[in-house]
Amino acid sequence: MDLNSYRQRLVNAAQALGVELTSTQVEVLLKYLQQMQRWNKTYNLTALRDPELMLVQHIFDSLAVVPAIQALAQAKADSALTIVDVGSGGGLPGVVLATACSTWNIHCIDAVEKKMAFVRQMAAVLTLPNLKAHHIRIEQAESFNADIIISRAFASLVDFVNLSEKHLAEQGQIIAMKAKYPEEEILDLESKTDWHVESILELTVPELNAERCLVYLKKGRV
Repeated sequence: MDLNSYRQRLVNAAQALGVELTSTQVEVLLKYLQQMQRWNKTYNLTALRDPELMLVQHIFDSLAVVPAIQALAQAKADSALTIVDVGSGGGLPGVVLATACSTWNIHCIDAVEKKMAFVRQMAAVLTLPNLKAHHIRIEQAESFNADIIISRAFASLVDFVNLSEKHLAEQGQIIAMKAKYPEEEILDLESKTDWHVESILELTVPELNAERCLVYLKKGRV
């Protein structure tokens, strides 16, 4: 792993996304990448083994969400958001969000104990007091009263809203990170639940030639 090269690419990616990172935050993200690669075999954190792919498809991909979260924080006029990352796995996007903004209280949720053990370890190793790991199924957890509930690769939109709804604060927002436009999932959502898609934000992830979008979900029929 060429840390100098990765460091510069990370700085460039953040600038391209409009995300302001201090030198300390850059080092935290690089350390997280190193730890992810080191412990991947033990914890089975990700199918990716190459740190080059991890940098782009995990770190950059998660960073691309930060401006959208910042916009929601500005709209609420409250920087101290409670954010729940459902099906977080090895802490994506939760660890990246916790690094990007210390006033966001991040709760990573996953049913796999060893993955949450890794995230708990990262909270200590990376000195992220705003990062918490919870080994529990989201439907079994007590309500988080979250401002934002986000998921990167957790479930279909129908399952996501059905399992997560009780954890949402009044005026809260559910956001699904998706690859391409999930047309079938949206049709399923709007026919089987009382939720609908409020908006879809297309994302451009630096160095990644693939579709990415954020799907904003709102309760109530159109």
